[in-house]
Amino acid sequence: MMERRRTDAALLVLLLGHLISALEVPLDLPQPPTITHQSPKDYIIDPRENIIIHCEAKGKPHPSFSWTRNGTHFDIDQEPKVTMRPRSGTLVVDISGEKAEHYEGVYQCTARNEHGTAVSNNIVIRQSRSPLWSKERNEPIVVQEGVSLVLQCRPPAGLPPPIIFWMDNNFQRLPQSNRVSQALNGDLYFSNVLKEDSRNDYICYARFPHTQTIQQKQPITVRVLNLDAINETMAAFYNDTDLFSEAPVDERKPSFLIPSGPSSSKMVLRGQVLEMECIAEGLPTPDISWTKVSGELPAKRTSFLHYHKTLRIVNVSESDSGDYRCTAGNRLGSVHHTIRVAVKAAPYWISGPPKNLVLAPRETGLLICRASGTPKPTITWAMNGIPIENSPKDLSRKVEDDTVMFTDVQSGSSAVYQCNVSNEYGYLLSNAFVNVLSEPPRVLTPANKVYQVIRNHQALIDCSSFGSPIPKITWFKDSRSSTLDGDPYILHDNGTLEVHVAQARNSGKYICVARNTLGIYENHVYLEVKEPTRILKQPEYKVVQRGRSVEFECKVKHDPSLIPTMTWLKDNGELPDDERFIVDSDSLTIADVVESDEGVYTCIMNTTLDHDSASAELTVVDRPDAPTDLELTDQREKSVQLTWTPGDEHNSPIQKFLIQYEDSLHHRGHWHNLTEVPGTKTTARLKLSPYVHYTFRVLALNAVGLSHPSFPSRMYKTNPSGPDENPTGVEGFGTEHDNLVITWKPLSGLQSNGPGLQYKVMWRQKEVEKDWTSVTVANVSKFVVSGTPTFVPYELRVQAVNEYGVGPEPAIAHGHSGEDLPVAAPDNVQVLVLNSSLAEVHWDPVPPKAIRGRLKGYKVYYWRERSLHKHNPHHVEKQILTFSGNHSHGMLPGLHPFSLYSFNIRVYNGKGEGPASPSQQFETPEGVPGIPSSLTVTNPNLDSLTLEWAPPHDRNGRLTGYTLKYQPVNNSNELGPVKEVALPANETSVTLLNLKYSTRYKFYLNAKTVRGAGPAISQEAVTIMDEALISPSAVDVGTVRPVTPAFGNVSSSVGEDGTLISWEYWGPEKNVYVEYIVENSEEEWQKEYVNGSQNYMLKLKEGLSYRVRLVAKGHSDQAPHHSEELVVTVPAVASRQVDIATQGWFIGLMCAIALLILILLIICFIQRNKGGKYPVKEKEDAHTDPEFQPMKDDDCTFGEYSDNEDHKPLKGSRTPSNGTVKRDDSDDSLVDYGEGGDGQFNEDGSFIGQYSGKSASRETAEGHESSEAPSPINAMNSLNSFV
Repeated sequence: MMERRRTDAALLVLLLGHLISALEVPLDLPQPPTITHQSPKDYIIDPRENIIIHCEAKGKPHPSFSWTRNGTHFDIDQEPKVTMRPRSGTLVVDISGEKAEHYEGVYQCTARNEHGTAVSNNIVIRQSRSPLWSKERNEPIVVQEGVSLVLQCRPPAGLPPPIIFWMDNNFQRLPQSNRVSQALNGDLYFSNVLKEDSRNDYICYARFPHTQTIQQKQPITVRVLNLDAINETMAAFYNDTDLFSEAPVDERKPSFLIPSGPSSSKMVLRGQVLEMECIAEGLPTPDISWTKVSGELPAKRTSFLHYHKTLRIVNVSESDSGDYRCTAGNRLGSVHHTIRVAVKAAPYWISGPPKNLVLAPRETGLLICRASGTPKPTITWAMNGIPIENSPKDLSRKVEDDTVMFTDVQSGSSAVYQCNVSNEYGYLLSNAFVNVLSEPPRVLTPANKVYQVIRNHQALIDCSSFGSPIPKITWFKDSRSSTLDGDPYILHDNGTLEVHVAQARNSGKYICVARNTLGIYENHVYLEVKEPTRILKQPEYKVVQRGRSVEFECKVKHDPSLIPTMTWLKDNGELPDDERFIVDSDSLTIADVVESDEGVYTCIMNTTLDHDSASAELTVVDRPDAPTDLELTDQREKSVQLTWTPGDEHNSPIQKFLIQYEDSLHHRGHWHNLTEVPGTKTTARLKLSPYVHYTFRVLALNAVGLSHPSFPSRMYKTNPSGPDENPTGVEGFGTEHDNLVITWKPLSGLQSNGPGLQYKVMWRQKEVEKDWTSVTVANVSKFVVSGTPTFVPYELRVQAVNEYGVGPEPAIAHGHSGEDLPVAAPDNVQVLVLNSSLAEVHWDPVPPKAIRGRLKGYKVYYWRERSLHKHNPHHVEKQILTFSGNHSHGMLPGLHPFSLYSFNIRVYNGKGEGPASPSQQFETPEGVPGIPSSLTVTNPNLDSLTLEWAPPHDRNGRLTGYTLKYQPVNNSNELGPVKEVALPANETSVTLLNLKYSTRYKFYLNAKTVRGAGPAISQEAVTIMDEALISPSAVDVGTVRPVTPAFGNVSSSVGEDGTLISWEYWGPEKNVYVEYIVENSEEEWQKEYVNGSQNYMLKLKEGLSYRVRLVAKGHSDQAPHHSEELVVTVPAVASRQVDIATQGWFIGLMCAIALLILILLIICFIQRNKGGKYPVKEKEDAHTDPEFQPMKDDDCTFGEYSDNEDHKPLKGSRTPSNGTVKRDDSDDSLVDYGEGGDGQFNEDGSFIGQYSGKSASRETAEGHESSEAPSPINAMNSLNSFV
């Protein structure tokens, strides 16, 4: 026995594979029937409609159908009202003319073909019922106030049970509360009744859901009376006996109306809904609470209904069994009730119903019917609808409790097995077939199917297959190099390939291969991994003022191959159908915002695979509405209470209220601010003035702005009275020497407190008069007192007066009568000279009586008579120094040294100045001289130049001499050693010798007196390189002016080809250009860029003079460097000037050169005649001064020739160095046509040399060097450079 059990256990393990991997058989293969659709077990029908009992099944061949009713065969052919749908087992019962109850019963459907038989559940057909309420007459219910009451509903029993609710005659639900509520059975419970519970239309309604009919109970009348009313009503019926003689209903502790007793029990089935209720009466109304005695209530499945009187637990499980306690309590006590809950269970599947089994011949498999229930259910098996114990014996089949084992099955043993699990609370019936097939594998997933998934999401690629034996699934990707098994792939038992976190590299073609012993089949599918949809910029919370526009941005990134759809929602609903809402591709704009636009706006970007969303809230703010309902209360003589109702603040809290008033008596139409109160207050005590007709209004202020004013309050008039304040700002002063002007700030109409406002003006001389002089004047702001002494102190008072009295005692103000000019000058005036530019003066103050007014100060008048130097002019310009207050001395700064000054002193008051003190004189000593007036550089030579200067304009003494300092400056702007020269005072020029040629120098010159040296003037200049350039020539050379540190040796030369500008430049800037403009013209400067060069040829018009300068510019934030300007005059006709061409030695040299050229021409002519190819042609120039021309290539004659490279001048040269002596330089001009040794002759005597003008070598810092071979022209150029 033990050995058999081990064998069975091993067989179970072996057969587990077939249990797990049950397959769906394609319909083109033979298979037993499978029921696909059937009516519910408990089928309640509507008696007004035809009865349809469903039974659908599939199989190969298609199954046939039959029915049983109440356990016996149901012959459809014998029932004319019953038909069966084609290729279906569904019954249709036509109940026209029939009663539906005739067809009530238990039906079961059978589907069979040659491979087996399947059966349906037992379908119980019952007719729904909605019976009428039995007619009854409900007597009025009269109850004493405070007692409990139950109104019974007791609807007729229906199928299914009806839904109960209470309403009145107007079909309005009766209000319920913790005091009044409906029980689960439909009765209406009152924990205690109140007077307002009296009514005659308590109506219970029952709604029957299947027939959609509503039945109504007769109305119930309830009258709630107090004790006296009950006695009066009932006494007549009981021989005037006092029916309710006991005291009125008092408060009482709770007691339960339902359930009764201290405990009760309840049974519920697993998976259903458990509802328990406790309804208590008491006064005051008790509150209900629930607890579970032996554990916690399941929070997610628990809810409380009917004001906590009903405890509801959904989807009940065995863990919900136990004791539950409800507690009812009020302030007088509490009461408990315990409900014991037992949970039973109809049968339910543990791991699902048995699965169809497909086996190949000689394979093994299992059918498992595993279920549970409370109490434990019994399991029975049937084959093709027949109990398995009555079925034909099959050695390959073995039944053990909930399992049927198949071993070594054979073809033809296919069948349908039924498993029935039942207990007293229900049953489960399941069909599962065993289909014995031999079938090669096939893949059911469509070929070339494309799966799309978002990156970082799970990807599931199907490979649904069928075959018998069960195929084995393997997966390959792209090249099929290896099977897909292991990270990141997961192969499921049903053949599905899972990529847990898909990435872009997982995209591609996937190959699913199904194999069994009968064959192989492969299928290709594709996976595309897409980029996720993401909102990059989410909409933001917006606060916007009403009437303005607002924009929500929603910028999204998505996979470009997916088509996105943007949707905007407002409060999770569609946007309003309003043209103000403008939806763009990445934004939502709302124009002219109104308050109803407030809410939460959500942008949703959808693609076919995913979506993303983001939300933002819109708050609409506006100025507050105007306050309303202004009311004046608590009216007093000088105050009143103002209250108001705030308007809508429009989502922006009110910060404060502004209260304004209008005085229709004095300033009609003008509103004035009175006071402010915080935004949290709606009342204010207002202080009022007499004799004002007040009207008030209120404005509200929030962060947006001020509201419109409220409507004005009613007018409130205050009574007149005497003034309670006097004018302010009382002052006294004189406009003449014998008057006193008294002024004040008059009272406003609001301050007058009554009609007839006047002012009583009072004055007296301080410390002289005891009595006040007074006068009453009209409502003005000043009064003039005449005949007063000059500048004496007065005491002043001004008092307000009106028809109802006078103001308070006024305060005393102080003033003075008018001033007059001082009559005395300061005495004992002295002066002390401190240095060459500063002197100190002293004086005795003027007595107060002589000042005749308020002392303002003293003024010192001083002027420079002349300089003590004989060359300086006469000065009489006066200066004034004012010393405010009572001073007796002061300083005179800024004096000129070595000068004669005069001065006097005067006192002044508010009226003006007094007489001057006698004028006095003083001299200032010598000081250091000023800067020399000018410093210029002239006559620059190779090693010397001349400095000329003018003496300082301000010598400040006798000059004792000059000091000259100078030092060289290299190209890096670094300063060399300083040399110093002392010069006598009578010199204004000096020539410096032994300087370095072509060197920039910086010069400093200052003058000296006996007091020391003054400030220095500086200048820069450059010694020239070529002495020949200084001598006059045939060209118009521009005058050399002082240059800036960046440029040097700037020159110009006018020739036939234009004006050549040459220069030297040491600055770091790269952008250098020449600017020129016609002299005395208002045109803009013309600009020519010359970057990297040291000369430039300008094409200037003849007969005009030009201003030319060089400019170097660095960064945009740096100022450009300018050279000194050249004035260049271009002559109308080139002039001939006498130069070296008139010298004897030059004439002899030219003759020698002419002779050499003649010999060369003769040789060329002879060679040409000898060859017979090149006739000699000689040209002679017709000019007075013939020019030799270069030879032409074709005939050995001389023609014009030039090379652009020859026009480049020597560095530092003022004339072009192109190897030619131009007509402007000499009457006899020669052309350099080649270097010596380059010209050669052919065998026939023809000349084949290269004719080219070569540039003379540039000068170096050490001198002129040349590597050219000796030639007449070069010799001439070399000689010319030293002339």
